[in-house]
Amino acid sequence: MIRGLQIIAKNQVGVLRDITSKIAEHGGNITYAQSFIIEHGERKGNALIYLEIEGGDFERMREEISKFPTVLEIEEEKPFEKVFGKRVLIFGGGALVSQVALGAITEADRHNLRGERISVDTMPLIGEEELADAVKAVARLHRAEILILAGGLMGGKVAEEVKKLRKAGIPVISLNMFGSVPKVSDLVVSDPVMAGTLAVMQISKKAKFELEKVKGRKL
Repeated sequence: MIRGLQIIAKNQVGVLRDITSKIAEHGGNITYAQSFIIEHGERKGNALIYLEIEGGDFERMREEISKFPTVLEIEEEKPFEKVFGKRVLIFGGGALVSQVALGAITEADRHNLRGERISVDTMPLIGEEELADAVKAVARLHRAEILILAGGLMGGKVAEEVKKLRKAGIPVISLNMFGSVPKVSDLVVSDPVMAGTLAVMQISKKAKFELEKVKGRKL
């Protein structure tokens, strides 16, 4: 069982080390971690540390961490998987991104009403460098399950990053466009709304669409 722990602490050297050491001491395995400096509100300037922990004596580690002089606030939170669930990512030109998002959001809504958690993230981008950087970053994103590339022309560095992303286990759906990206994607779809719909169906536990059965085809 994975449990989330959110900590607000002073922005000091060694704070994260002390917290993670205490978790390890009580048998906890950290499966996800993020830390950043709060920029707004009453806690501005302090650090927000969020950890997802599997196993161990959770209540004891929480109690002992709360006693650290550097810790200002601590509370248990639901893991991201239970709140936001799996992520569909859509990159490309604004008009096409919005059409893909229409299909993805409509389909995700249908599945989320049945108890799933699927979220849709969009980023309108133009330019080979910008798109290549975004595709490369997908492999580092927590809960990223599938990427859709929506545009009229994509290739070069973007295609190279698509190849790497697929090797990392994240499938890529491309709209039917000019450039080499369609040639290196798992599936090419002409209708942007359908592309968004199929992406959600692929990652849903309850849908019957399987990308493996149509991989390499154009729809």
